[in-house]
Amino acid sequence: MKLLISFIILLQDVQDKVKESVEKAEEGVEKAIETDILGWGSIKEFLNYGPRWNAGTDKEIHLTVGMLLLVILVFLITTYALRFFRKFYTRKMEIEDKNKFISIFSFFKYVIYLFVIIITLNSAGVQITALLAASAALFVGLGLALQELFQDVIGGVFIITDKSLHVGDIIEMEGRVGRVIEIKLRTTRALTRDDKVIIIPNHKFISDTIFNYTQNHKTTREAVKVGVAYGSDTEKVKQILLDCAAEQRGILKKPAPFVLFEDFADSALLFGVYFFVSDSFVDPKIKSELRFNIDKKFRLNNVSIPFPQRDVHIFNQPNNNPNNNLAND
Repeated sequence: MKLLISFIILLQDVQDKVKESVEKAEEGVEKAIETDILGWGSIKEFLNYGPRWNAGTDKEIHLTVGMLLLVILVFLITTYALRFFRKFYTRKMEIEDKNKFISIFSFFKYVIYLFVIIITLNSAGVQITALLAASAALFVGLGLALQELFQDVIGGVFIITDKSLHVGDIIEMEGRVGRVIEIKLRTTRALTRDDKVIIIPNHKFISDTIFNYTQNHKTTREAVKVGVAYGSDTEKVKQILLDCAAEQRGILKKPAPFVLFEDFADSALLFGVYFFVSDSFVDPKIKSELRFNIDKKFRLNNVSIPFPQRDVHIFNQPNNNPNNNLAND
């Protein structure tokens, strides 16, 4: 931010020097016009050509061809200066940091353009305050219409500056898991497990709760839970689950997998095998293969996986109705 402020101050100095050069050039042109060399009078008349508004008042606005050419010239100079500054500042940055800086820089670049144009027009004699006052209602309407856009831009600046999100991070939002593939100033793009791209407005990362699976490190802990019938050998079940986890490709050896006896449920003894993976984006495939292996090992070791059962008891009530007894007689 300090660099941008310094750069704006530098641009102000450049504008002052340009203004001095323009004044000197105007003096030279006036001298040339007095002698009418090469038709300078016609050139000055052409440069001063343009419409006028509120003529004869303090709020007079006169837009000329020369002013338009001056704005274009200053705009081009500012563009090349900003491009040089960006390349100079990012020459030793890594690719990820460089992309983040460019995203923020693109936002401040337009702000700098706006200030440069305002300063240039003001230096050329245009009453900017009158122009801004006339456009106040328009700016209020644009502000209300672009409120959410500004929220997205501010959210993007926060994401990039505080490094709460990186390209390659695995996030979960509204029940969907995706891998971040691109972070821009207004939106973030993520690739889901279904190979679909979701576009997330950046203000969502400020207002909503987002799960970042890889914020601290790349490994995440996952679990597969299973129930076995009452009366099963619990130590045997534990060993089978550990063996299945050790054989499964994609499960890390360190930290080592472990088994927890979760609960005594209504119809089963609940176990959970916990393990760590290096890529949680593909963990559904790892879990599926692990469940296949657990089911196979349970069948080989006569460990049954129960289903919910309910006992229904039917009682025959004796018929004590006297009318029914008379009918039987």
